[in-house]
Amino acid sequence: MQADILTLAALGCHPLSVLTALTAQDTRGVHGVQAVEGAWVEAQARRLLEDMPVDAFKIGVLGSAANVEAVARAIERFPRLPVVLDPVLASGRGDALADAATLEAIRARLLPLTTVLTPNSLEARHLCDDDGASLEACAARLVEMGCKQVLVTGTHEPGAQVVNTLYDASGKLREDRWPRLPGGYHGSGCTLASALAAFLTRGLPVAEASREAQAFTWKALQRGFTAGAGQSLPNRFHSQGKDAARPLRDHA
Repeated sequence: MQADILTLAALGCHPLSVLTALTAQDTRGVHGVQAVEGAWVEAQARRLLEDMPVDAFKIGVLGSAANVEAVARAIERFPRLPVVLDPVLASGRGDALADAATLEAIRARLLPLTTVLTPNSLEARHLCDDDGASLEACAARLVEMGCKQVLVTGTHEPGAQVVNTLYDASGKLREDRWPRLPGGYHGSGCTLASALAAFLTRGLPVAEASREAQAFTWKALQRGFTAGAGQSLPNRFHSQGKDAARPLRDHA
């Protein structure tokens, strides 16, 4: 949640937060997850959505199948707004953040409502229940499940470059390559997904918003810093000053 808020604020958006799970975590990993009761998730969303205008939805850790259902009911009332789903199934070091029931609910209820899904390669294969599948095959399958576009990030794949690929029903839309940075980063996936949601509020096409979000995230990682005993933290305010982002609309 902090990663989302910092990223959206850095890009000129006003984030409206709905807590779906509480975590005990630090820069080394996630040590515990407690799902918020589904009725509370629904109550938070209802109060905010009845009070303020929104321009996009960004979804991350959900905590339970009941929370998936609560989120789906909330966002399906706004079919014209872009939805960015970061399917956070595990932490960077592999701590599980979604059980089998939650995973199945994501497939059934949220993928059909998703504008852009942003899995890393491990998550893409897990969602498809096929650890040996090619990323292109996974993307095709995920589009068949209902999401409009899939941005598969290649951090977990080998190579001197990180290759991120955007797919839709026609196949590959674009491929972006970034120099692989040393070490690990806590919150990089959240940063990318939130930045993508922010750029979509400008009305940018998904392919362009994807590129802008990747550039923002790569710079945040490149200029990251170490504050704890584990992974580095992205510097999400790297673009302040002469490189500051253009003003966005008020809400995301």
